[in-house]
Amino acid sequence: MDDALTENYKKYIERLTVFESFGYDLTQERDAVIEQAQPIKGSILEIGTGKGYFAIALAQQGYRLTSVDVSEEEQRFAKMNIEYLNLQGFVEFQVSDARCLTFPDNSFDMVFSVNVLHHLEQPYEVMDEIIRVLRCGGKIVVSDFSRKGMDLVAKIHRSEGRNHLEGEAVVDHIADYLKKKKFSIQKHRTVFQETVVAHHSDVEKR
Repeated sequence: MDDALTENYKKYIERLTVFESFGYDLTQERDAVIEQAQPIKGSILEIGTGKGYFAIALAQQGYRLTSVDVSEEEQRFAKMNIEYLNLQGFVEFQVSDARCLTFPDNSFDMVFSVNVLHHLEQPYEVMDEIIRVLRCGGKIVVSDFSRKGMDLVAKIHRSEGRNHLEGEAVVDHIADYLKKKKFSIQKHRTVFQETVVAHHSDVEKR
């Protein structure tokens, strides 16, 4: 196997290990989001690829998806992880700003955004785009760190000499926003994650 793929995946595993040493099991938390989102079916969009943590979790369970991220560099790492795991046929990557997605209206049955919300400067613009590309009857799943999760991640970053920046919007704010858009809401929690599963059953989303 290509040395670059092996080295990149080694760094991926090392990151999982760092989080686990602080008490946060990345694999377990992502599997929990997948379980909370069931049933998962149809065309899937992921907002915010990062280094591929959630895309890998979905692909390993046999789901095919499109994953977008504004960072070409981050997606390069994610693609390498997907290739290392021989999951290339499950994930289509696209570099795109989530505030102005390139997909037509009503393109996806499900949209996921996991641990991205606190990075967004304009979260409601992103949510409007997600709603636009979601098909009628579709489902939106937004998950982000709970307060305890945010504190833990900040602690990890401080241990590495870095700061962890977080925006003002939290999952409860998104839940309220989607309610106003006539979505039905289910909320889920683990110690470190808060998740909202929003379903729209009306004929028209707006």
